[in-house]
Amino acid sequence: MAFEAIVKKQIVKLKEPSLKCVDLVVSELATVIKKCAEKLSSYPRLREETERIVTTYIREREGRTKDQILLLIDIEQSYINTNHEDFIGFANAQQRSTQLNKKRAIPNQVIRKGWLTINNISLMKGGSKEYWFVLTAESLSWYKDEEEKEKKYMLPLDNLKIRDVEKGFMSNKHVFAIFNTEQRNVYKDLRQIELACESQEEVDSWKASFLRAGVYPEKDQAENEDGGVQENTFSMDPQLERQVETIRNLVDSYVAIINKSIRDLMPKTIMHLMINNTKAFIHHELLAYLYSSADQNSLMEESTEQAQRREDMLRMYHALKEALHIIGDISTSTVSTPVPPPVDDTWLQNASNHSPTPQRRPVSSVHPPGRPPAVRGPTPGPPLMPVPVGPAASFSAPPIPSRPIPQSVFANNDPFLAPPQIPSRPARIPPGIPPGVPRRPPPSAPARPFF
Repeated sequence: MAFEAIVKKQIVKLKEPSLKCVDLVVSELATVIKKCAEKLSSYPRLREETERIVTTYIREREGRTKDQILLLIDIEQSYINTNHEDFIGFANAQQRSTQLNKKRAIPNQVIRKGWLTINNISLMKGGSKEYWFVLTAESLSWYKDEEEKEKKYMLPLDNLKIRDVEKGFMSNKHVFAIFNTEQRNVYKDLRQIELACESQEEVDSWKASFLRAGVYPEKDQAENEDGGVQENTFSMDPQLERQVETIRNLVDSYVAIINKSIRDLMPKTIMHLMINNTKAFIHHELLAYLYSSADQNSLMEESTEQAQRREDMLRMYHALKEALHIIGDISTSTVSTPVPPPVDDTWLQNASNHSPTPQRRPVSSVHPPGRPPAVRGPTPGPPLMPVPVGPAASFSAPPIPSRPIPQSVFANNDPFLAPPQIPSRPARIPPGIPPGVPRRPPPSAPARPFF
């Protein structure tokens, strides 16, 4: 009966953290829904309506999920299955308690070390002093300093208890006392030792360490309803202590099984009743709720920012379209003129080949008698060469022939002394005419003058 009563109380304590877990999941789902609804910021009314519908559905599933979790905990509480394969059983619990008692009996197992002040030594014997205390599983020893070379005293922990002591009027330290339950002196002629610490947290820490060593606190008389004789919190009956330790092992084993089961079922229940159902609702039913909730035209009203942005985009689209049209017209209507062919200069080589080579003879300084010097002028020469007319023929001017040498009779009749020859004029060659330009007729030969 003690085992079942303790186990049921421990199972009930699982309800609060389980419900808190559901609240955390609901809060996270609401955050996810709000973040996903930001995609609908262009349509504010549609966004608000979507958030409202999904959040309302999540709240409904929250209530059903909490009811299911409470039902699971009530099911665990309704029957204590001591035949579970992971349950330790009575025999194993007794064996474990015996092993724990043997571990506690290990000597020289240090539990805590630290500085404490013995507060109730009289002034005749030196007054309050601070010592280095070492608490083990069997005794409490104190030394002069941390090196633990000079031991002042060692106090066995048998029949010792702890009680609270009010701090003095002029003292700022927090005090607790150790006394012997058999009314014996604890240290020299002192029935109790008052130990002082700097803070209440340090006092509580030392009390917990003494509790691990088997030194339990005294039950406060104010908690005794009858106000009678002071009772100890824990019995010193070894058989009863073994029974309590056995029940503790049984409770620890069964509560571990319940915790494991709840940790496994909690996420499964939340996933099935909340997350997966909410996902299916969004996929299959949200659109129908939106159609039936309000006017669709009002839901699809754009925000002012989105409308302005859309107008700007349309304006930019038409401007770019017009620019592309203009660029296309320019590229299709432009006509390019080909580069003219290179100038044909073959007539230069032909003219140089047909012109006669001028001949010179040495100039005589003696003029023939009875004849005036020769006067330059046009002289008769051979007829001009005809110029071919046609688009493919290149224009070339006929070379000017050299003047004929006048026959004269020299006094000495020297055939080697010939009169000087007049050099021919250089041929004036006009530049080439490009194709497509009409040709002008060549100039006519000048009339011969008569002397």
